[in-house]
Amino acid sequence: MGRRGKKKGRPVSGWVVLDKPVGMGSTEAVSKIKWLFQAEKAGHAGTLDPLASGMLPIALGEATKTVPYVQDGAKIYRFTVAWGDERSTDDLEGPVTKSSDLRPTEAEVRALLPKYTGVIMQTPPQFSAVKIAGERAYDLAREGETVDIPPREIEIGRLDVVEHGADYTVFEVECGKGTYVRSLARDMGRDLGCFGHVSDLRRVEVEPFTPQDFVTIADLEAARFGAQGEDKSGSDDGGDAPDAPIDFDAIDALLVDTSAALDCLPQIAISDDAATKIRLGNPVIIRGRDAPVEAEEACATARGKLVAIGAIEQGMFKPKRVFAG
Repeated sequence: MGRRGKKKGRPVSGWVVLDKPVGMGSTEAVSKIKWLFQAEKAGHAGTLDPLASGMLPIALGEATKTVPYVQDGAKIYRFTVAWGDERSTDDLEGPVTKSSDLRPTEAEVRALLPKYTGVIMQTPPQFSAVKIAGERAYDLAREGETVDIPPREIEIGRLDVVEHGADYTVFEVECGKGTYVRSLARDMGRDLGCFGHVSDLRRVEVEPFTPQDFVTIADLEAARFGAQGEDKSGSDDGGDAPDAPIDFDAIDALLVDTSAALDCLPQIAISDDAATKIRLGNPVIIRGRDAPVEAEEACATARGKLVAIGAIEQGMFKPKRVFAG
């Protein structure tokens, strides 16, 4: 008797802008969302630690082709630094490695902010996904090794004090790709001579998405199961769907359109005929008074639907990445 093939799932596409709860890992969140939508393909744009909450953009189907544009977008975090202890993981998870009875004043904290604004060099935490000689730093750290992680250039657009208390400071930071908030806490604590670690972390925004795009697991489950009120399948990790047919219209309505990730690119409206040619990999002439003559990257749409990402050279759109109609 032959083995039953695994179901491929639905060819659904779009972005789920998940408000990830504390305690859920990013990979776990992707698996949950993929199962809820019964999607063929899913991936996330930027890992969020299990102890952190907030925005985790998850791409389904064709939207996975736009993940790099979201990963490169600016991010906003609100985080609390607890002063007095440095920890091995630079957050609440690890044991205390250094302590101090000193506590910074608000004026001392504010005076430090310019040092951490603009283009700076930052050393990632020992417990991070950075690869060292082909291995993840956190795997080496869990084995008790202390590794030499080279500093890297990052960009911080702004760093503000939101609230200051006797033993803590709440910050909001807008930063670019590759920034580690835990490293900010560690380094500021060392500069202030009192040590510090992140005690609370929430990602508020990932460009181009905003808090208005947020959905929760509860929102998605309510839409997915409707009057059933709960999961009847006995699985939430990619298992088979319930036997009863389910109308996916309600949960699909919570998706953000794939093209939203490409707001950073010039938008070119094309005809249906041009869209057909582009989807076959052919270049087309760009018409229209306002159409750019040259662009390294642009986004072509037909009837408001995403067709392709490509380059515009001498008035011709040349597709690089095509999207299903």
